[in-house]
Amino acid sequence: MKIVIIGAGEIGRHLSRLLSEEKQDVIVLDRDGEALAEVAASCDVLAREGNAASARDLLAAGVKDADLVIAATSLDEVNMIASMMSKRLGANKVIARIRSDEFTDPDTPLNPEDMGIDVMIHPEQSVAQEIVQLIKRSSASDVLNLADGKMQLVGLRLEKNSPLVGMTLMEYDRGFPNLVFRIVAIYRGGRTIIPDGSDRLLGNDNIFVIARTDTIPDIVKSTGKVEQPITRIMIAGGTKVGSHVARILNQENGGWNIKLIEPSEKGANQLAAELKNILVLHGEATDPDLLAIEGVQDTDAFISVTDDEESNIISCLMAKHLGVRKTVAMVSKPQYIPLSQTIGLDAAVNKKLSASNEIHRHIRQGKVLAVSSLQGIKAELLELEVGSRSKAVGKLIHKIRFPEGCIVGGIIHNGSVEIATGQTIIRKNDRIIVFCLPQSVEAITSYFK
Repeated sequence: MKIVIIGAGEIGRHLSRLLSEEKQDVIVLDRDGEALAEVAASCDVLAREGNAASARDLLAAGVKDADLVIAATSLDEVNMIASMMSKRLGANKVIARIRSDEFTDPDTPLNPEDMGIDVMIHPEQSVAQEIVQLIKRSSASDVLNLADGKMQLVGLRLEKNSPLVGMTLMEYDRGFPNLVFRIVAIYRGGRTIIPDGSDRLLGNDNIFVIARTDTIPDIVKSTGKVEQPITRIMIAGGTKVGSHVARILNQENGGWNIKLIEPSEKGANQLAAELKNILVLHGEATDPDLLAIEGVQDTDAFISVTDDEESNIISCLMAKHLGVRKTVAMVSKPQYIPLSQTIGLDAAVNKKLSASNEIHRHIRQGKVLAVSSLQGIKAELLELEVGSRSKAVGKLIHKIRFPEGCIVGGIIHNGSVEIATGQTIIRKNDRIIVFCLPQSVEAITSYFK
């Protein structure tokens, strides 16, 4: 697939790395020569210096015969112009990163289609949805819904006193015969491990488990954690992300008691008028006296999503010190995500990473359910349909030699879902959920054709 990425910022760099590892034909266009040099040095892409608002430069970058154009600069206006021109010049599909809420309003006079945009990605909405999922699973560091919510992939950190520490995956499975689950990855010491039954679990491992949604609480319990419901939530920062999180939680009517802290008096007044049933407070989230007065010690979850990364980390650490069970911080540097639990946070999110993952999901036109940035691990979650000529048809999973770096987590057969085990038989037209390293994507895709 020929893909033109407009913008060599964090989103462009992340997508360039992912797509080049998948052996896609990637061209990156940007006016910043230094940013382009950084992208070209880190992955196998063609870097072109030019103006995204120039038809001449867009043609030179190859948008005319591109299968996909991704407009991911930091400016909405540039992305809109680049999308419109790319579509008119012949691009097959256009995905654009647009931050303004105006174009997602149902009453907007200008639709994405009018600007040549096939898919519009809103970074703040993407990360807000991610935060809401984390709040719903109080013990999880990561949550991903699969098969229309019938299955979930959850990340769980094993404490040093967890009863699972020292067990092999095979022993874990045998020790809980009534639970059906699949550990598809282990994040340990900065490495992503695609495990087999002989791998042994260690303290501080972050394990990623696929199971039916209704069995997740029992999976959590087996690790020594207790899945306690979250009812009282405090949000630090009335930013777009903070207000989106508050709106989503408010609309879902989950019985949450929500407080939102905003440092700007004007912003606090505006949010108080917009957000009904939510207590909006004017103050600094890093002020320990304010947190204590407003009862942070009685709060179940603390979410810090201000525009100041350091403030988010500090306020979450203070909240954790005061006894809050679940803390989520928004960070601007993706490399901080895998370090989040090491410094005492329960979870960290990054809106640019969330946006790039959302874009990546659309690139494969539905075959990929999601791209896992789960605590910084390098892996993808794909949903593949088993073709009639696939070597896997009719075989038991434990007898199949899959490409290295791949593991089957679940199967959807005639609308029903099951967690894959060694005794599961692969059938024609099954939809297979596969967890794999980026370099193995093409091999596993070809295997199931």
